[in-house]
Amino acid sequence: MSRTSRTATVAACVAASLALAGCAGDGGGAESAGSSTLNIATMTLPQSLDPAVATGSALPYFQAVYDTLIKRDPDGTFSPMLATKWTYNTDRTELALTLRKDVEFADGSAFDGATVKANMERFQKGGGASAKWLNDLEAVDVTDATHVTLKLKQPNPAMEFYLSDAPGLMANPKQFSKGDSLKTTPDGTGPYRLDKARTTVGTKWAYRRNADYWGKELPYKNINISFFDNETAITNGLKTGQVNAALLQSADQQIAIESDPKAKTEKQEIDFQGLLLFDRDGKLTPALREAKVRQALNYAVDRDTMLDRIRQSRGRTTSQIFGPETMGYDKKLDTYYSHDPAKAKALLKEAGYANGFTLKLPRITAIVNDALAASLQSDFKAIGVKLVWDTLDGASAVQKVFTDRAYSGMVMNMGQPTADWAAANDLVTPGAFNMFGTTDKVTQKLLPRIQTGTESEAKAAAHELNEHLVKEGWFVPFYRMSYLHVSDGTVKISPQSGMAVPSIYNYAPAK
Repeated sequence: MSRTSRTATVAACVAASLALAGCAGDGGGAESAGSSTLNIATMTLPQSLDPAVATGSALPYFQAVYDTLIKRDPDGTFSPMLATKWTYNTDRTELALTLRKDVEFADGSAFDGATVKANMERFQKGGGASAKWLNDLEAVDVTDATHVTLKLKQPNPAMEFYLSDAPGLMANPKQFSKGDSLKTTPDGTGPYRLDKARTTVGTKWAYRRNADYWGKELPYKNINISFFDNETAITNGLKTGQVNAALLQSADQQIAIESDPKAKTEKQEIDFQGLLLFDRDGKLTPALREAKVRQALNYAVDRDTMLDRIRQSRGRTTSQIFGPETMGYDKKLDTYYSHDPAKAKALLKEAGYANGFTLKLPRITAIVNDALAASLQSDFKAIGVKLVWDTLDGASAVQKVFTDRAYSGMVMNMGQPTADWAAANDLVTPGAFNMFGTTDKVTQKLLPRIQTGTESEAKAAAHELNEHLVKEGWFVPFYRMSYLHVSDGTVKISPQSGMAVPSIYNYAPAK
């Protein structure tokens, strides 16, 4: 991955983290329009409705108007959407898709193999946060209107996952030559159309049912997605019925809504918060070259106290980056590192750092609040490590962290993909969040097995890789966060596997 594409990738990931954490701009209200309308509140602000830049928690804005090639169901399994069948070849370097033949865009243009080719090539070059997911795509061969084959440079077992996410969104290719047309005027084959008359960009996006939709009709005639810049306003909206459904992240607001007798809630553990160490080769902070130093940092962190005081015990402490829905997950690794300052000090001494060292990290206050900043600083000080925070805004963080590579790590909120290769590709392969390109004999051996092996071989390799990363202290995870999906009592919400926010298909009337 080039430095430019890597920067674009992580910039959008940081932006998504900030949106979820609540540092976005102007807020807006949602209208109350009865049971035929679903009002969703969110703290994620899309910069565009062009699917070439779709990513992360903004996906529902796109799902309303664009279908994906493959649908990811709430439990993480895959089902047909615009593609009715798909088959890998033996070595998973080709993925053959059979497409629906009864789908048209609003202007009557047919969705076909040429549409898939045009969209995927455009997405690959579009510079969006998820563009890297198609790095392995070498060509899209169109056999005929209903058959295409994705030819890959190397085996990629996560393509089904990717095609159910942003890279699988299909837009009308006739719009591609019209400049920024799709940015505000989306053109897809999805279950809704954007109602521009009721939409106020930056505040509320209104969608009306697509009367010509090829698929099963979703239960709501209209969907409004309204942007808020704070969770207190969302909680008040849920209590008054102006908001029908929302995701609450902060413990304070979760507690506040749980006292409302009308509210219906559903918990989900999805993202982890932790210190991502980039500089494991010691280029900026020589001490981090030593595994014992990285292990010491893990033993220094008082995860239980952090979870209790910062998130009021809403979550689960962990020492691993792989989530419970992956093959590589090992429950025992959640508690691999206990809080043991004495052991941490002993490890530092063995590594030649008995007097400690200084670690300078960037701080975005929307992610690292005062309590978290003070807690981590205190825990590291107790073992002789001086933690210096450098407070930055989001734009400065992207430039200094991911372009200039000025820091040895960063505290972030990270999603946990359900596909093991997606998780490994994001955090372990060189590039993206392994920007210093750390590698060793174990990762070199195991990564290809996850990528090319049989299911049993990939599972064993993912499990072994996870254990290796934990024991070598590649990362310093704190906890998986418990989010709360909340409705005003009129809506049933099904959490979406692999996503912090539900898919647009996961809402239904409660009665």
